Amino acid sequence: MRYDFPIRREIRITNIEKDSDFFLLKSNHENFKAKAIIAATGTQSKPIIPEVKGKNTFKGKQLHSSEYQKAEDFNNKKVLVVGEGNSGAQILAQVSKVAKTTWAVKNKPEFLPDDVDGKDLFDQASAKYKAKQQGKEYKPKNYNIGSIVMVPQVKEARDRGVYAEFNAIDTITETGVKWSDGKHEEFDVIIWCTGFGYATDYLKNLTEIQQDGKISTNGTSAKNVDGLWLVGFGQWTGFASATLIGVGRSARKTVSEIKEYLITSE
Repeated sequence: MRYDFPIRREIRITNIEKDSDFFLLKSNHENFKAKAIIAATGTQSKPIIPEVKGKNTFKGKQLHSSEYQKAEDFNNKKVLVVGEGNSGAQILAQVSKVAKTTWAVKNKPEFLPDDVDGKDLFDQASAKYKAKQQGKEYKPKNYNIGSIVMVPQVKEARDRGVYAEFNAIDTITETGVKWSDGKHEEFDVIIWCTGFGYATDYLKNLTEIQQDGKISTNGTSAKNVDGLWLVGFGQWTGFASATLIGVGRSARKTVSEIKEYLITSE
């Protein structure tokens, strides 16, 4: 192995405090001590379900997209898929083959052209990053990198007319939803494809955490906590850093900063 890192699995850090020059980390197994910390916990462990009026009264099944496994779990059900992003479009594409589905959105869904793939999106992100570094205005091409990517299953669902109708929720009821136009519709299941928050709760005793999970940083370095870096959280800690390719830029800079910090703090 090139690096032979001592990787420990099934360890969950529950809290971190700082004592003098060292961090004290508490976990579900043992405790650790560290001079510097890289928080790279991302978002996947913190799914978000928005506060919608009546949500807790619904007597059917509710789940977040992070809990979704396969379409067959919803055979012959009436399913409401909530969220106009990629996960909502893709889960809707799958579930609509085995169940009666409806799409609930907050904003009108936007789709990328059929020929735009992941490489195009990364190139756009790179161009935006370069323009920002040079102090220039960034002018995207004919698409928004936040729009739905036309992967094969989404194209197939579009051709079946799956995305032709959508509506906005006003209130959730015991049996379904009241739409923004006042009409009521019953459902067996609600699948929330409503994204994730930043998984930073375990840092609460080190610094102030904003409601969305963000911490004040200069680049990836925490402003108010010496020795703490946050990597891979997306735009907040580095342009396109939520992707494996994009995180390289901020990760390299972070490593250099940590090396300097460890030398100067000896």
